[in-house]
Amino acid sequence: MQACAPQPERAEPDRLVLRAVWFDDLPGWEADDHDAALAALQRSCASLEERADDEPLDITPLGGRVSDWRAICAASAGLEAADQAREFFERHFTPYEARNGAEAEGLFTGYYEPELRGATQAGGRYGVPLYARPDDLVTVDLGLFRPDLAGERVAGRVADGALEPYATRAEIDGGALAAQGLELVWVDDPIDAFFLHIQGSGRIAFEDGTSRRLAYAATNGHDYFAIGRRLVDLGALDREDVSMQTIRDWLAANPERASEVMHENASFVFFRWLEEEQATEGPVGTQGVALTAGRSLAVDRRFVPMTVPIWLESAAPDPDPAREDRPLRRLMVAQDTGGAIRGPVRGDVFWGTGTEAGSVAGRMKHEGRYWLLLPRGLDVSAHLD
Repeated sequence: MQACAPQPERAEPDRLVLRAVWFDDLPGWEADDHDAALAALQRSCASLEERADDEPLDITPLGGRVSDWRAICAASAGLEAADQAREFFERHFTPYEARNGAEAEGLFTGYYEPELRGATQAGGRYGVPLYARPDDLVTVDLGLFRPDLAGERVAGRVADGALEPYATRAEIDGGALAAQGLELVWVDDPIDAFFLHIQGSGRIAFEDGTSRRLAYAATNGHDYFAIGRRLVDLGALDREDVSMQTIRDWLAANPERASEVMHENASFVFFRWLEEEQATEGPVGTQGVALTAGRSLAVDRRFVPMTVPIWLESAAPDPDPAREDRPLRRLMVAQDTGGAIRGPVRGDVFWGTGTEAGSVAGRMKHEGRYWLLLPRGLDVSAHLD
């Protein structure tokens, strides 16, 4: 759930600003398949069923409490027709234009579920391990100690009573976790493994024809670094040409330097196997629900809560690279996050599983804007323009 492309630095601090609008103000609203978005929202609603009513919806106060969503989720149950879905959203939500300070536009990228070849034992072509979360990895939610740090986390290991940084990608690749029995599976390509870390989840195909899904478990706590930035600095790629495909092609064509460049991204992801019942529904995002291709959006939880429907206006690459980009106007649901997804107007669109989804996701780096759909009557005065 992380973008490969370098992003410009902002001079001003990030600040979510909202402005109430009408549904008629949402470009293309009437033409969307609202039922597809409703199905994604129902998955988020299912994740709220066992939570207490007075519990905050997410780490930002913007979403209110779980109780603010009970009636909405109850009303969503059983709706199937597209005309009912549209009426449902219009009855229960108020749309708000979202801005980052004075800026209405932000960067929208894409991600997908890659498929890798793997084996349960090392040997032959299978020499790249994917690891489970280490027992000594400690993750700290800084918001528990200082409210102004809500949404910020650090990770490391405890040594002599103090938390110290965990091993980097380079150190782990160099054997820092060897002989601990953490290997979940062995894959046949270090570049594929690197991009699996960026996507955050994937499917492993075994030689006997079976497959299993891996999900994100934790990171080592180091900041994510988009290696496309380093390739631009080296003159290997032009900024406008950076995409998952061009980065992958450069790494494959320069095996003697590939490890060095990949190690620039010190962030390292640990995985877990999905249980069979959950795995059949699809890859799982941060909210703990199966993602819906073309309808699940990764956002920055410091500003946008999980479960919130979002009307997105941007563009997306055509599956055929020779064709022009397509307009992207659709209702999505915030269900995931990513290390590179930072800011009030920033999103990562989940495109699905496999080669075609990867082709679209890997080339998506488009400007766009969005509107948050929040429950009617919810107090959002702290963010109003």
